[in-house]
Amino acid sequence: MNKRMYVGNLDYDTTDKELEELFSQEGTVTYSKVIMRMDGKSRGFGFVEMETEEQAKAAIEKLNQSDFKGRTIVVNEARNQTRGNSNSKE
Repeated sequence: MNKRMYVGNLDYDTTDKELEELFSQEGTVTYSKVIMRMDGKSRGFGFVEMETEEQAKAAIEKLNQSDFKGRTIVVNEARNQTRGNSNSKE
């Protein structure tokens, strides 16, 4: 289990702070970031990291498919990804 989670289908006005506040209900948030496009607009997803794997698991169980700012968000374990060739084997 990873402590970092992918959060998708976010409202485009969601801020890093709002994401942190949502996940802090399940424990200590060590990182929260809404991913932005080059023009400064949200891409509609972000990442949150919790202090422990147990907190991350609890957050996924509680918040996946929940309503946040009028949208049903998707929360799951973030995949480790390497930069460069997407066909590379780890």
